[in-house]
Amino acid sequence: MVKRVDATEEAREIIRQLHKTHGDLMFYQAGGCCEGTQPQCFEKGGFYLRMGDVCIGTVEGFEFWVDRDLFQYWKNAHFTMDVLDGVPTGGFSLETPLGKTFKIHYRIFTPEEIENLEPVKLEE
Repeated sequence: MVKRVDATEEAREIIRQLHKTHGDLMFYQAGGCCEGTQPQCFEKGGFYLRMGDVCIGTVEGFEFWVDRDLFQYWKNAHFTMDVLDGVPTGGFSLETPLGKTFKIHYRIFTPEEIENLEPVKLEE
């Protein structure tokens, strides 16, 4: 099965650090403006999902959710989570106090990959 989401080693290091500090985590990416343009990291359950939001997979064992409308737009794309130096707009994500911000790099799946994608989970 082809994963829909993955992370760079630098992002994984920050995620492991956040896990040690905050416990279980979750990621959410909205399709809106400001902090919605990048993935947000919360303590698990620290963000309330909407009906129809989509879990596209896990990173370091933690669910990565996307807004239902964003999923429709990007359902044929692979998400690679990266981390950059800098403070994001809004600063609600757990990596903010570290002077870091998560970022997604997208690439379109090949037709062969689309045939073998991992299934998604919907919030009901």
